[in-house]
Amino acid sequence: MTVDLVATLISGVKASMVTEAAIDAAHAAFAEAGGEVGAINWLNPGVAADIELFGLPLDRAREVGHRLSDALALDVAVQPVAHRKKKLLVADMDSTIITVECIDEIADMVGMKEKVAKITEAAMRGELDFIGALNERVAMLKGLDVAALEKVYADRVRLTPGARALIQTMNANGATTVLVSGGFTFFTDRVAAAAGFKVARANTLEIVSGKLTGKVTPPIVDSATKKATLQEFAAQLDGGVAAALALGDGANDIPMIEAAGLGVAFYAKPKTAAAADVAIRYGDLTAVLYLQGYKREDFKL
Repeated sequence: MTVDLVATLISGVKASMVTEAAIDAAHAAFAEAGGEVGAINWLNPGVAADIELFGLPLDRAREVGHRLSDALALDVAVQPVAHRKKKLLVADMDSTIITVECIDEIADMVGMKEKVAKITEAAMRGELDFIGALNERVAMLKGLDVAALEKVYADRVRLTPGARALIQTMNANGATTVLVSGGFTFFTDRVAAAAGFKVARANTLEIVSGKLTGKVTPPIVDSATKKATLQEFAAQLDGGVAAALALGDGANDIPMIEAAGLGVAFYAKPKTAAAADVAIRYGDLTAVLYLQGYKREDFKL
């Protein structure tokens, strides 16, 4: 019998491990929904396991997976077996590949973090126009010395756990890795180099005489740019967008997440999580490798 779907159970950083009891609970839940469960394949004992599924519609299987995720405090992802290992990754940066929102940290340098962070949060939840919110926040930074950006990068920007393993492992397996951000090239260029991305795209802060002018040099990288970037690189692949994975957390990531063969929301805002095929809520970024069927011994660290 041909395997239709695979359900992947992934432990959390500070949550439950994937135990035999969790596997048994998943087996029972999928069987009760009318599916047939096949082999159990450990990707990393106690951390991640695949369960083969037959005879369930994808939407129905994902409903079961969502309930299991809540019940077990694990990430549970269901996807088709076809095109599982992706040839393209397009990822957001702020609060995805890195742990902070850079613009909020820059604003802290001028005593405006709380005000700026509220706008950032609303924009990422899809409650504000992204470009308008970006311009409003950048205008507040007018006159800031570029040295403050260096300090933010050095003191506050950190890769999310698992980020480097994700990028290096996909690179080693022939994938194209693209960092595309509504943030700023000052940070994306450095983060891309640190993680190993092959391509980086972002907005450019206008700087004159070593100080921010409060403006962004057009064109603006927004949600449409992110989707277009995914489609641009996917067009170069056998399999097209089916071979592409998009990863992000905010509302401006939704179009690329919806366009990708696998759209992954990472500790995301509600609208983004709802739009994604998979929502990672417990694990780190190595979860994105387990989603693709990589085993722990396959990781490049």
